[in-house]
Amino acid sequence: MFYFVKTPWLLKKIYSSCIWDIPTSTNEKKIYLTFDDGPHPVATPFVLDQLKKYKAKATFFCIGKNVVEHPDVFKEILLQGHRVGNHTHNHFNGWKVSDKQYFDNIVEAKKYIDSNLFRPPYGRITKFQSETLRQSANFKIIMWDVLSADFDKEILPEKCTANVIKNTRSGSIIIFHDSEKAFDRMRVSLPATLEYFSEKGFGFESLD
Repeated sequence: MFYFVKTPWLLKKIYSSCIWDIPTSTNEKKIYLTFDDGPHPVATPFVLDQLKKYKAKATFFCIGKNVVEHPDVFKEILLQGHRVGNHTHNHFNGWKVSDKQYFDNIVEAKKYIDSNLFRPPYGRITKFQSETLRQSANFKIIMWDVLSADFDKEILPEKCTANVIKNTRSGSIIIFHDSEKAFDRMRVSLPATLEYFSEKGFGFESLD
């Protein structure tokens, strides 16, 4: 399985209209945790409990059908003061479906997710799709700076933690997953990440 743990500068330049990290001043110590593919009845409550322990805020990019299936979990995300974003209704890959299918699926998710933040599943989105969403629907396309890789069943949880600690700087947008697939690694790596950066004086904020 091939992926970039640290997003290359060239990719950020090619998709410069997308948001990859948040500019911060030299004396700020802020990072932005994000969670994809929820809400999930086990993984998401675990994440919420961990965030609460560290007074951390985060952003959850939710799949529309999962919001329909687990409305109480979705409501709890909002009640605890976190942000949510649209992650399509059925986790569509923008490179593998027609533009109409892609846009219709995002509109379907928007019925249940009131947000102008959008993250493309797998990070797969065409330039046309990205510009259309930005210009016609006023979406902010949120990508990432650091990938924990908690979805990768071939690596240990400690490797996910190392991925984050080694590559994160102030302003980084980091991805974890509140999903069944990632849970075995995320449940170890997320608490370790929160503890490490808290001890270093970092704050955890949601995306505006």
